[in-house]
Parts: sequence; structure tokens; C-alpha cells
Amino acid sequence: MDFISNLIVAISLAMDAFAVSLGVGTSRIACDKRSMFRISFHFGLFQGLMTFLGWLAGSTIERWISAFDHWIAFLLLALVGVNMIRSGMNQEIPSYSRNPSKGGFLVLLSVATSIDAMAVGLSLALIDTPILQPVLTIGIVAAGLSLFGLCMGNRLGEKFGKRMEILGGLILIGIGFRILITHILI
Repeated sequence: MDFISNLIVAISLAMDAFAVSLGVGTSRIACDKRSMFRISFHFGLFQGLMTFLGWLAGSTIERWISAFDHWIAFLLLALVGVNMIRSGMNQEIPSYSRNPSKGGFLVLLSVATSIDAMAVGLSLALIDTPILQPVLTIGIVAAGLSLFGLCMGNRLGEKFGKRMEILGGLILIGIGFRILITHILI
């Protein structure tokens, strides 16, 4: 696969991470440089890692996880999205019970946004593509777009306040539905 094809795949995969970052950014919880670095780094790392794991697994694991991977991604994103909507509608409810740039919650978001990268890695293995360039491209693009999403979300959250959390929550739920419908229809 050539670099342009890798880049197009990387941008497509990074859209989930971008949208989640946008939603997290609107909450204004992770607006310091350290938190933004952690989120973008983890989203990039998990996108690349899941692509590599899919490539390693080849076609052996695909039949075991393909039956439910889309449900896991949907449920994780919907849970976070509903929480954000509730928070946006009520000034007293915080967006997140924990900082989304730390611990298990960061891992949960990272996994939810990178499950589809495993399927891409699997398909790369099936067409016998060397994996180093796609993994690096996917990871770097996901990290970059995540950082961009966080910056945009922070600005929107600053300007429009908690109403942006409602939009962020709806975006996350929409991504979850897209993942679910795509897997069910294909």
C-alpha cells in the first residue's frame, strides 16, 4: 500500500478519535497541555497498536471478535455520550466523574475509538501488506487529529459553555451508531 493510501486510511480511522477529542475538549476538563498530550498520545498509540494487533492476528481472531466488537464500541461511546448530554443539560452535573485524560477512563476511550483499527490491521494482513508504515501513519495521524479536536473543543466549550457538551455527547452517540450500523449492514 502506498503512502497516500495509508494516509487516507489513517484519516478515516482517526475520525472517531477526533470526534471523541472534540467532545472531551468541550467539557474543558482536559484543557491543560499535559492532559491534551496524554489524550492525543493514547489515542494515537491505541490506533497504531490495534492496527498492529489486527495484523498479527491475521484471520484467526477475526471470527471470534467480529460478532461483538461493534457492540462494545457502541456501548462505550453511548455511555460517555449520555453522560455528557446529562451534564450539558444540568449545570451542577460534571461531564465526567473522573478526568478523561487519566487512568482507566482514558484507556476505555482509547479502546472504544480504536476497535475499527484492528479490523483494518486484519485486512492489511490478508492482503499481505508490510505493517510498519501503516501503523506509524495511523498512530501519528490519530494523535494529531485528536490534539486538533481537543483544541477545537476547548475553544467551543469556552465560547458556548455547557451547551457544547450536549453536542459532544450527541456526536459520540452518533459515532457509536455509525459503528454499529456499519458492522450490522456489512
